[in-house]
Formats: sequence, C-alpha cells, structure tokens
Amino acid sequence: MPKYLHTMIRVTDIDATLRFFELLGLKEVRRFDNEAGRFTLVFVAAPGDEDAQVELTYNWPKKGEESEAYGGGRNFGHLAYRVENIYETCQRLMDAGVTINRPPRDGHMAFVRTPDGISVELLQDGRLEPAEPWASMPNTGVW
Repeated sequence: MPKYLHTMIRVTDIDATLRFFELLGLKEVRRFDNEAGRFTLVFVAAPGDEDAQVELTYNWPKKGEESEAYGGGRNFGHLAYRVENIYETCQRLMDAGVTINRPPRDGHMAFVRTPDGISVELLQDGRLEPAEPWASMPNTGVW
C-alpha cells in the first residue's frame, strides 16, 4: 500500500521560505546539505503531523550566479493546510508583510503565496461567521 511521504517545492531563499512556513505554524523537522550535488533539502511539518512534510529544495547557484527563478511553481497547483482560526492566521501573515491574495471572506478559505510564488490554501477547521475586515476585502493578484 502506498504511503504519502512529502511534497517538494523549489525555493530561492530558504530563510525567507522557512519564516513564511513558521508563520503558518510549521517547524523544520530535518535538513540535509549535499555539497557534491550542490543542494539543500529542508523538511517542514505541522507539529503533531510530522508525516505530512513539505520538502524545500534549494539548488545552490553556481559561483558568481544568482539562484534560478522558478516561474509558476513549474505547474504546481497549491499546498493546503487546515488552521484553527483562519482570521488569526491571516492577520499574523499580514502583520509579517504577506499579501492575502484571496481573503477569508466566507470564514472558511483563503489563499496566500510563499516567497517563491507557491500558492497555499488555508482552510478553517469548521466554519467561522464572516467578519470584517475580511468580508469586504478584495482579492489581490492571483492564487
């Protein structure tokens, strides 16, 4: 029987991406630097749900070059996380400078993006009543 292991996303800045996922409540569970292959893997997961990991893959740039830019997540759709309070989660992200691309107007669903543009869906555990400022907040960009 297959067992889910992780989802991999390519990142251009490990520190910025880790800060983003920490704002969501995920923690680094392990890290692997491969000098010969010139890459770093960092695995993050929600506490208590360590079997559902996201692998952050950072490919080291060649000397004198910048990190490769990854357009559109290479056809990747989105990650999804259930949160205890979507309003508090979105406020914490906004306070840290993260754009809420699709606000939780319905008290149930929102979308944000990682520093590399990977779409992340936030789903309320249950449903909250619509509340301001979220209920009247417009969409920003794409998700």
